[in-house]
Amino acid sequence: MRPLLILLLVGACSSDNTAVNSNEQARRAYLGLDKSISKSLTLGFTGYNMASNANIPAQMTAGDKAGTLTISGKVDKGNCAQLGMTLDVGMVGYSDGPVAIDNNNHTVTITYDTSTDPASQPILNLKLNASAGNSITGSLMGDYTMTGDLKGTVTLDVTITGTFMGSCTANLSRVAGSTTITGTAVNSSGGMYDINVTI
Repeated sequence: MRPLLILLLVGACSSDNTAVNSNEQARRAYLGLDKSISKSLTLGFTGYNMASNANIPAQMTAGDKAGTLTISGKVDKGNCAQLGMTLDVGMVGYSDGPVAIDNNNHTVTITYDTSTDPASQPILNLKLNASAGNSITGSLMGDYTMTGDLKGTVTLDVTITGTFMGSCTANLSRVAGSTTITGTAVNSSGGMYDINVTI
């Protein structure tokens, strides 16, 4: 009986993601992407400042653990009262490493990829309005393929609001702590997580 009891205890302590419901899996899928949103915004502003025409130079950074995040696309610098960016989010083997999923320091590690076709990559749209208190409004929508502790696809559909600082023609940057991200993360098993964070 003792070996059977040990087996049952091991099973009860398992962190297998198949044991949690799909909504919790969607929450975990978003947590693994959370830091990448801030990185994407930073790369977008860097590309905007470097652009000499409608196409920004592709901007790249590494995941905290592995892989790359690349932001590319188009910007509109024509009207200082209404600036715009339409950016593609490319990920290859991207992971920010273990992320905490509860107060007991349990973690998951997820690796993300997006389509190699820019036309099918997640889209980060941003509008900057200097005449409305340097406001930022925008959205991030698209599919991320997952491997690791979670597998399948997570789809982000979020709205972005915040403020920026700097000249309308150069040296623009997001004001840290001013940006609110709201919306949903939906995984391929139908689970949904409501996002409401400030970065």
